[in-house]
Amino acid sequence: MDIAALRTANPDHWNKAAAIRALTLDAVHAANSGHSGMPMGMADVATVLFEKHLKFDAADPNWPDRDRFILSAGHGSMLLYSLLYLTGYEGMTLDQIRNFRQWGAITAGHPENFLHDAIETTTGPLGQGIANSVGFAIAEEALRARFGRKLVDHYTYVIAGDGCLMEGVSQEAITLAGRQALGKLIVLWDNNNITIDGEVGLADRTDQPKRFASAGWQVIEIDGHDPDEIDAALTKAKTSRRPTMIACKTHIALGHAAQDTSKGHGALTDEGQLQAAKEAYGWTGGPFEVPADIKSAWEEIGRRGAEEHAAWNARLSETSERRQKEFARIMAGEAPKKLSAR
Repeated sequence: MDIAALRTANPDHWNKAAAIRALTLDAVHAANSGHSGMPMGMADVATVLFEKHLKFDAADPNWPDRDRFILSAGHGSMLLYSLLYLTGYEGMTLDQIRNFRQWGAITAGHPENFLHDAIETTTGPLGQGIANSVGFAIAEEALRARFGRKLVDHYTYVIAGDGCLMEGVSQEAITLAGRQALGKLIVLWDNNNITIDGEVGLADRTDQPKRFASAGWQVIEIDGHDPDEIDAALTKAKTSRRPTMIACKTHIALGHAAQDTSKGHGALTDEGQLQAAKEAYGWTGGPFEVPADIKSAWEEIGRRGAEEHAAWNARLSETSERRQKEFARIMAGEAPKKLSAR
């Protein structure tokens, strides 16, 4: 993989994605534990998703009609924490990033949904996130049928790894999603062909694209480091009435000495290799330093959904008081005061 070519082809995109990679390297190095490779490999996919497609407002992680982002590959939690810090979510501070995997920090080794409102669901046990995402997508369909598109019209995006797809629970979830034609469910598969033990072929020979296609999914295969291909795939996915799996061919631990090896899956803590990777990225800041222009660009992405959020609030206020109360009750997870006798 020619890192220099990636840097020069789209420098604005590259620098945003490099911020995720640099923060991941620093956090895992400081903790002396964690998983570096997945965030480094999927940084390009996540950057395009958050910048151009994900509907969210960092000022309000509980906006009911936000798109849901689920990191099924929860071991790569620094991808999520970096995104939340960079886009400006309250509470996900640089100190929390510095204290990754430390007692009392909200940046646990695997994302816990009770530690920050922007963490949609707890993930870590492989397959759990992708299975949960099907429930999220079913809930969106049911709510949209009840309240209409003006109030409910959002996508569920998932980043899943090879381990997620090897778990049996994923097969049941994938089959259900295909049968129910959950067109607003989009899975981004981190197709790096590496596990903690070595190449995927040591444990699994499944043709994942054919597996998803056989279950009724739309399947798109792309270069997971090409922002134009990522953007086009996400755009196409949103036009389908079927769920979509985007197979993102990536390099685990991109730009590091451990790239494309099982070592790249886990904690990359060697100081010399860390600095060499940052130099390859063109990253000149010190530990946990994000240049002001890059942080500002990310924060602008975090504000991108504010206008759409305000428009949604206006639509909600235009509905009847009874309908507003019913919507609020459901969003709060409260049972109705009167239940049917049947």
